[in-house]
Amino acid sequence: MIGIIKKIGLASGLMLAFTLSAQAAVSVSLDELLQQVKTGRVTDAAANKARMDEFRANRAQQSKLLNDEKAEQSRQETLSATMEAQFEQNDAQIIVLEQAFQERLGGLKELFGILQQASGDARGQMESSLTQVQFPERTDFLLEFAKKMGQSNRLASMEEIERVWFELQREMTETGKVATFTTNVVNSLGEEKQQEVTRIGAFNVVSEGKYLEYIPETQRLVELQRQPPSRYTDRISDLMEATEGQHPIGIDPTRGQLLGLLVQSPSLQERIAQGGVVGYVIIVLGAFGVLVAIWRLLILSSLGAKVNSQVKNLKQPNTNNPLGRVLKVGKDATGTDIETVELKLGEAILRETPQFNAMLPLLKIISVIAPLLGLLGTVTGMIVTFQAITLYGAGDPKLMAGGISTALVTTVQGLVVAIPMVFLHTLLSSRARRLTQILQEEAAGMLAELTETKE
Repeated sequence: MIGIIKKIGLASGLMLAFTLSAQAAVSVSLDELLQQVKTGRVTDAAANKARMDEFRANRAQQSKLLNDEKAEQSRQETLSATMEAQFEQNDAQIIVLEQAFQERLGGLKELFGILQQASGDARGQMESSLTQVQFPERTDFLLEFAKKMGQSNRLASMEEIERVWFELQREMTETGKVATFTTNVVNSLGEEKQQEVTRIGAFNVVSEGKYLEYIPETQRLVELQRQPPSRYTDRISDLMEATEGQHPIGIDPTRGQLLGLLVQSPSLQERIAQGGVVGYVIIVLGAFGVLVAIWRLLILSSLGAKVNSQVKNLKQPNTNNPLGRVLKVGKDATGTDIETVELKLGEAILRETPQFNAMLPLLKIISVIAPLLGLLGTVTGMIVTFQAITLYGAGDPKLMAGGISTALVTTVQGLVVAIPMVFLHTLLSSRARRLTQILQEEAAGMLAELTETKE
């Protein structure tokens, strides 16, 4: 077959060569082609004869190898039959021994079940306990012990049972202790380093003036991103440096849940940022109103001090205060009739009154606009919340609660600005009215004196 293929290939090659030769204008004689075919045929015949001679020479060896393989097959079949018989015998013996083992166990099976359940429950509780940071090897032992108790062909030793008892007792004892030890801590930057920590029973772990959080999945202590108020953190150093006695310290009775919620609760700065552009406008208005109120309060206080000083010396009017200027106008007009003096005093009072009430309408406007801006921000936020509900549905209560909470922030900001503005406006208005009243009283007194003099 190979020879035929070679001949076909040679013929194809010759045809191709003939075509190419024709294209290249190179002539090859038919005798040369015939001689090439003949030479290839003789070579193939010689190769086939050599292969046949080699096969006949190795026929005896191939027969020997075949006989050896048949003998090995027979031996393996015999060995397989023997082992199958042994397996059946061992299986029957295992069944008998298993029955005897179960009969001898008797009430111990219930004990082993209780041990398995107790070790499993203890492991589940200890994995989430803060004491796990200090004793990390106990959960592996409890896991292996529970597996052993779940198998019918393995028995626990007295040392292992006593170890379970010891771990349970140690957990109860350690939950009532304040222990200090060194372990790995992941700080707020994500860097892990060894440092000294103090465990407060099974409630909290503190270190370097900060509260730590225990992550059961990774069995690591992580520094809280947001710490409790300073009245709690300031006491941590006293506790870590103490060796005896009682020291006040804040603990989380929920074993970290309250501190975990602390991270999720927004700070004051974040609350302000939730108000958006409207919230910042309200805050700017409030700050501007407070500055104006303080400025006006200082001016009215200064005017009030000068007016009170002038009240004590009515005979010598001083033009550096409103009352003195009013009294001077009345004193200069003493030569005219009473009606003219009254008109001039009224004109002087009207001239001095505007400086008392300056900027007060602006404070009143801010106190009215601030809640309206807060309402605008709330309505805008509610629109955004309902759009989110339209897109994502109302299946997640946190989505609705978070959006509504953000929307109400501007209302709170508006009220926080409006309430002080109303108070400051009322305070300044009362002081302005008091100064105006003093001017009117002294002007009326001056008119009364002039009237008595002329009568």
